[in-house]
Amino acid sequence: MNQSKQKNYDIPKIPEPYWRDSVDIPTFPTLDKNIHDAEVGIVGGGITGITLAYLLVKQGIDVVLVDAGTLSNGVTGHTTAKITAQHGLIYDEFIQHFGLEKARMYYQANIEAMQLIKDIVSDHNIDCDLSKEDAYIYTNSDKYVNKISKEANAYDRIGIPRGFTDKLPFEIPVKSTLIMKNQAQFHPLKYLKVLINEIKDKAQIYENTTAVDIEYGNKNNILTRNGNRIRCKYIVSASHFPFHEGQGFFSARMYPERSYIIGVKTDKKFPGGMYINAEEPTRSIRSTTHNGDQLWLVVGENHKTGQGEPTYNHYEALEQFAYQTFGLQEYLYRWSAQDLTTLDKVPYVGPLTKDQPDILVATGYRKWGMTNGTAAAKMLCDFITKDEHHYLDLFAPSRFHADPDVKQFMKINSDVAKHLVHGKLEYTNNTVDDVQKGEGKIIRINGKKIGVYRNLSGEVTMVDTTCTHLGCEVEWNQGDRTWDCPCHGSRYKPTGEIVEGPAKRPLGKVDHSETR
Repeated sequence: MNQSKQKNYDIPKIPEPYWRDSVDIPTFPTLDKNIHDAEVGIVGGGITGITLAYLLVKQGIDVVLVDAGTLSNGVTGHTTAKITAQHGLIYDEFIQHFGLEKARMYYQANIEAMQLIKDIVSDHNIDCDLSKEDAYIYTNSDKYVNKISKEANAYDRIGIPRGFTDKLPFEIPVKSTLIMKNQAQFHPLKYLKVLINEIKDKAQIYENTTAVDIEYGNKNNILTRNGNRIRCKYIVSASHFPFHEGQGFFSARMYPERSYIIGVKTDKKFPGGMYINAEEPTRSIRSTTHNGDQLWLVVGENHKTGQGEPTYNHYEALEQFAYQTFGLQEYLYRWSAQDLTTLDKVPYVGPLTKDQPDILVATGYRKWGMTNGTAAAKMLCDFITKDEHHYLDLFAPSRFHADPDVKQFMKINSDVAKHLVHGKLEYTNNTVDDVQKGEGKIIRINGKKIGVYRNLSGEVTMVDTTCTHLGCEVEWNQGDRTWDCPCHGSRYKPTGEIVEGPAKRPLGKVDHSETR
């Protein structure tokens, strides 16, 4: 961005979330043995897995928690960390598709999740920058003024406390704004660090332990990549994308989207509140505390993973928006996030199928994981401990609605098919010599596509560009320096190791001699 180059601030070279940079999370060993008699095995160490482990341990239940990487370093570590039931313009749509009662249930489940977070913070006196904030959704588009009016009517029918205004405390043109009262925000890792410390001596926790499959029997086994087994009564997949699809067919019933976050200090004082616009491109704004000052988090630029324009452009667009709207003093952080959206926009939470009540899933939070993820943990805890099914009919992974599911199913999977074919046929005339330091490119040698990365020291790594999930061709993500799959959202490090699934195996390495 030409304007930014004239300013007295540096642009972060490496994407790193503020949350991870400001908290030290306890570390745990890799599982190197079989575990024979756990009651609940949880796969995934984000807000759902950790909260569920905390709730179960409080009731004296034996829990094993494993994560393919490190705790809280996945979606939870890259969140915007709004604790709100305002998830975009969603409630009028839910009333139209599911009826008033189920729309009210969705709201209530998320409000109860917000209250659970507040209760845990109070019980343990957690210093996690928790603050009560109103949530604003605004528009400057005539098309969306009517949609916001319909959403306000949906709030009234459900019983959601609200406000309505045509102004914002920013120099942003706005025609209509809907306010959801008394929501909240926090520092998610300061919060989860305390939960981890509460359970670490009572639960078995393992990091860098990848679960790859389930072995069914009188008691089920979680199978790990290293060949170890965790035998347990209940298995919970809280691993962003379910590590075991079984009969869930989640690859065909969800799509991945990326969004981008920059952390900046501005010329203005943040006025309080949490803000998001209704139209595209998305612009979400909140603040947090950084060394006693205000750090503005500016978020947006949503797109399907592995698709669209060069990813660094999205960071530049957010920087330009912040620069022009607020005036930048410092540009301290940048990072991106990925989440999954289901066919009907309601997460999948509960038994994998009606015939498999002991295999539980929580996924598809649509970027609203702080409340949806906490709600999922509470629902699954109630199911395991009390056989309570409150809300689970709404969230059931096995559900399928004629409207809107069929339309979305066709749209998602035709897009996958398009990118599968395009990736195989896409032409490139790049050579290894074209790849600069810190850059990745796709080349073809003897008709075979190869991903080439040159690190900052000049060393070259080559990988097979075929995604190990279902065979689509990955694309290079320069903004985050990853290989991203445009079909189902698997992401890999420049050297081929998995960043996030659904892929379970790294990209194949290519020996330099094979390219000669």
